[in-house]
Order: sequence, then C-alpha cells, then structure tokens
Amino acid sequence: MPEAITTSPIERMDNQELAGLVVDFMHRIVVHYALWFNEVWHQMGQEKALEALGTAFDRGLPIQMNRLSKTLGFPVQQGIPQALLDMTKERILGLLDAVAANWLANDGVWFQAIEFQHGMNDAKRCNDSCWGRFSPVEAWAIKRLLHLPENAGLEGLQQALGLRLYARINVQSFVWENDNSLVFQMNDCRVQSARKRKGLQDYPCKSGGLVEYTGFARSIDSRIQTECIGCPPDAHPQEWYCSWRFTLQEKQ
Repeated sequence: MPEAITTSPIERMDNQELAGLVVDFMHRIVVHYALWFNEVWHQMGQEKALEALGTAFDRGLPIQMNRLSKTLGFPVQQGIPQALLDMTKERILGLLDAVAANWLANDGVWFQAIEFQHGMNDAKRCNDSCWGRFSPVEAWAIKRLLHLPENAGLEGLQQALGLRLYARINVQSFVWENDNSLVFQMNDCRVQSARKRKGLQDYPCKSGGLVEYTGFARSIDSRIQTECIGCPPDAHPQEWYCSWRFTLQEKQ
C-alpha cells in the first residue's frame, strides 16, 4: 500500500518555487477580482457594478494592506505603504510611468494573444469591447480621486483626461474653441510612434477610439458629445495622431 503523504505540495517546494507561487497567487487574485466585477456588470448593470466596485475597493484595500504589512513587516498609513509615502516626488512619478507602461504592455500582449491565434478581426473586436468597459471604469475611478460632481462639464473632463493612464506615457494637449467646445489632441502616441520607428503604417484605432472617448466623456458628464476630428486610419497632420472634439450640450 502506498505510504500516506502528510505534507502538502507547497511545503515541499524550494524558495524559488514558493516565490513563483506567491506571484501566481497574486495573479489569480487580480483575475478573480475582475471576474467578480464583470459578472456583477453582466447580471446587474454598469451602475450597480461600479457601486459594488467602490465598496469592494474601499473595504478590501485596508484589509489586504494590513495583512501584508504584518506578514512582511512594513508600516502602512491610511492604506498606503510608508515606503511609498517616503519616496521622493521624482521616484513616485517614475513609478507611475512604469505602472502606466506596464498597463499598456498588458493591453498589447492581450491583443497579440488573440491576434496571433485568431486573427486581427477578432483581436480588434475584443479590443473595442474591452475599451467599452474600461473607459467608463477609468472615468469613474478618476471622478472618485478628484471628487468631481456628477456633471463635471468640460473643465472636469480636461482634468480627468490628465489623470488617465495614457497621460503618463503619451503626449497630449487641449485647445478650447469656446466655452462649450474642447478639442483634445494626442500629439505623441507610444504605440503609433513605435510603429513609425519600425516603418509600419499607423494602427487603425479609430473604431476603438470612438468607443473609448465617447464612453469616457459621457461618464464624466452625460451632456458631453464626442466627435472624432481624425484618428487612424484617417490621414492626420504631423503634430497629432488623433484628435477629438468634446461639446457640452444642455439637455432639453
């Protein structure tokens, strides 16, 4: 008869294997968190999903940080590791840039995971649908950070666009045409600039952009209308890759 095993496979791992398992556990947490959010959105709608997301974040962050701080021995202030608070402004900005670049890299590897296996059409379809979900969530998160009112207007939109993940890795600018019309320009796009250096044509991102910018602006203020001035595959001047006009229209 085989001898009974009294220890778990985890306890028989060496340090390198255990460290890898910690990373894998973290990854599973992220996936599970996202699945919860997606399922609530699917079953109960966007508004209730965002409400639940706020509750889960506000309750979950201190629980998780306190547990990790006790395990690893680092102090925490109001849910933020003290080591992060003690960094210089330059180092924190550098960390923000690295996190934003990692976000873009993740977006790219997901796109290619579908493109290489199933083709460009399926990849673009999934990409555009993903932006349809992510843009309102990012707008919601920024509104919470800035304490913006429900209808924040074009001034609120300008503030919010400056806190997007894209704002740390791309170069963007604004032109006020009048009090009710704001033009946003993406002067340097990390993705498109990389393609240009490789001698490739612009990536045709207009379909995704229409979903992305319309959803973001509407989530900041439901009165804002979005118009695409130009976005690849459209021709565009050297000074920008894409440009969008946001107009505030009072509801009747």
